Amino acid sequence: MTESTALYDIPGPHARRRHRMYGLASTVVLLALAGWFLYLLFDSAQFTSTKWSPFLYKGIQELLLEGLGNTLKAFAYASVLSLALGAVLATGRLSEHRVLRWVSTLVVEFFRAMPVLVMIFFIFVALKVQPLPALVAGLTLYNGSVLAEVFRTGIHSVARGQGEAAYALGMRKTQVMTYVLTPQAVRAMLPAIISQLVVALKDTSLGFLITYEEFLHAGKLIASNLDYDLPFIPVVLVISPIYIGMCMLLSWFATWVARKERRSPKTKAVEVAPAEPQTLLPGQP
Repeated sequence: MTESTALYDIPGPHARRRHRMYGLASTVVLLALAGWFLYLLFDSAQFTSTKWSPFLYKGIQELLLEGLGNTLKAFAYASVLSLALGAVLATGRLSEHRVLRWVSTLVVEFFRAMPVLVMIFFIFVALKVQPLPALVAGLTLYNGSVLAEVFRTGIHSVARGQGEAAYALGMRKTQVMTYVLTPQAVRAMLPAIISQLVVALKDTSLGFLITYEEFLHAGKLIASNLDYDLPFIPVVLVISPIYIGMCMLLSWFATWVARKERRSPKTKAVEVAPAEPQTLLPGQP
């Protein structure tokens, strides 16, 4: 008899054979698309030395490295401030005070619904803020609001009995949140947090619209220089893998942290030996 889980039936031999065929067919299609893409690049002479020689210039390399450094700087500021803002707003939404809860909800819903590009432009143009602070502020307001919901949902995902048991031991609400609920919720929140940080990393490319000299802006300067024969596709082929690599590095870091968290003795569940039959509790006659 075929085994099953709560979500789906485990496939049998015929189903597994079909899945392997589907996977093989999908691989063939993807390889064909990749081959066709490479053929178009070679056919349009995108790999000629003329189009790639600009990257050998020291000035071009320094321009790209400076743009990459500015991207990482904006991302570092935005990620730290977004996590802090998300924690503050999540605390407000979880507060027992109705006014604080309503204000936090209004802030979260407003900035979540506002396009991040509109916020960046408003801060840069209307408030006359410099490019880097404007970019970081826009990213912080949007991603912080999204992370606030991630934190709130993560806290609510912890079994209700965990908090009730902590309160029964005489712990205050701050202690329950700090020592009981948050450590357990972090493991559930980590994938969503990293996904949102990846979004923040990619959104740093919006800085070139307000003349912030980040990585994409550096590539645009190279591609728009007539002296370099407009190497637009080579610039894309250089910049895209670096963006993808940084996002994959973030995902790998999240996996490493989660694995280390599971192996840490502080996060392992404490096993309580079951009481023997007819064992009396202290004070019980």
